Amino acid sequence: MEGNTSPRMASKRDLRTEWTTEEIDKQLGDFKIVTIPVDISFEGNQRVLNFSEAERMLRKAKLLSLEPCTCRQKMGNCDAPVDYVCIGLDEGAREAMTLREGRRATFEEAMDALKRTHEAGLVHLCFELEGHAVSAICGCCQCCCHALAAITRFEGYDGIVRSSEMVAVHDASRCNNCQVCVDRCQFDAWGLVAGRVHHYPGKCTGCGVCVSFCPENSIGFVERKKEAAKP
Repeated sequence: MEGNTSPRMASKRDLRTEWTTEEIDKQLGDFKIVTIPVDISFEGNQRVLNFSEAERMLRKAKLLSLEPCTCRQKMGNCDAPVDYVCIGLDEGAREAMTLREGRRATFEEAMDALKRTHEAGLVHLCFELEGHAVSAICGCCQCCCHALAAITRFEGYDGIVRSSEMVAVHDASRCNNCQVCVDRCQFDAWGLVAGRVHHYPGKCTGCGVCVSFCPENSIGFVERKKEAAKP
């Protein structure tokens, strides 16, 4: 996927409204790791999906829904898509249509929402609860969405978001230092060192925005476990 423009994203300094730590605790309280003191534990967290991973989940779902992004409706800090871009899958779709503003969607409609949010530079997140199927995929930004705000602007929320199975790799020989990756990355995984673009793999969640929009194709994907296994 290609593109050279993106909606306005708010900087850390010009947020009109901001999640407080109390609001984030309330929103994410059910998403934190919970251990029951009977030698049984259930792990629940939000996971970053690259575009291909998200598409595979949509293809497997028997029921899909679309609903507005309540985070951007509430916070209003950027111009990223709001209407009918949060995708419900199976049980999550039934819940969205029954309890909220969700409407039934075809696979093609859900893919269109996925493409629009990806082209806007948003990060696809799904909520995973051990032993349960993924129920929703959202396109998130750090200026409006509580999960990304928690890990990028506040301390004490380690473990809320798990990285995708892929990680970005940088071919510096092909890079023209345009800084598109620096501007679009929601996790500060790209920066400048002595005037040259530099990648910080430890911060990379594998969302794939930099891979899709690098004009020189100097950024690619590799499996995270294979990259970690290199000497």
